[in-house]
Amino acid sequence: FRANIAKHLDKTEADRAELIVTRRNRQPVVVIPLSELEALRETLHLFSTPANAGRLLASIAELDAGQGSERDIRLP
Repeated sequence: FRANIAKHLDKTEADRAELIVTRRNRQPVVVIPLSELEALRETLHLFSTPANAGRLLASIAELDAGQGSERDIRLP
């Protein structure tokens, strides 16, 4: 692993997947791209309250039922 760490990290970044590093007599650790960690944190934040989680899940259900509408959002 040590000899090819850059290759493993590049693959992890390109695949946007986790790399599990096992260690002798220690807990395994996970390496993920920073953007994936940030996305996980954002998702946890958005679902952190029951009210917000309910609104998000209801919106997802509406989209899944074909009741969504496309909008053009332009930033100033």
